[in-house]
Amino acid sequence: MKTWRFCADPIKSRREVEGANMKKRNVKKLVSLGMCFVLAIVFSSELGAADLKNVPVKGMVTMVDLGAKSCIPCRMMAPILKKLEGRYAGKAAIIFLDVWKDPEPARRFGIRAIPTQIFFNKKGEEVYRHEGFMSEKEIISVLSQMGVD
Repeated sequence: MKTWRFCADPIKSRREVEGANMKKRNVKKLVSLGMCFVLAIVFSSELGAADLKNVPVKGMVTMVDLGAKSCIPCRMMAPILKKLEGRYAGKAAIIFLDVWKDPEPARRFGIRAIPTQIFFNKKGEEVYRHEGFMSEKEIISVLSQMGVD
């Protein structure tokens, strides 16, 4: 049996119902985002504390990419980083750190967004920082400016 609701202004009551439904959807989105954030903090690291101490690599130009394996721009950069690892083997260290699995590098390097690329010179000093997707051409340009062929 269908129940009818009578209202002086049926358009207004429809807007109220739609507004309430939208609020429910927004709350669900916020709850799911909050759960993702909590899960990102709870996951333990695959890298040990000793491994993180070796970043940046001493005596070698180092590019550190801080991101996450499930972040879309980070996934777009993965094949680029793999290619550059091979190209610059022995000349520069190309390192990827998943900050959703281990938030410690994010705190250590003070990142605000992912992906973030940080370039270090041979002395271990930060010389360049970039937030967001970085193309192969841009990475090669920065490494060339740092004297890596």
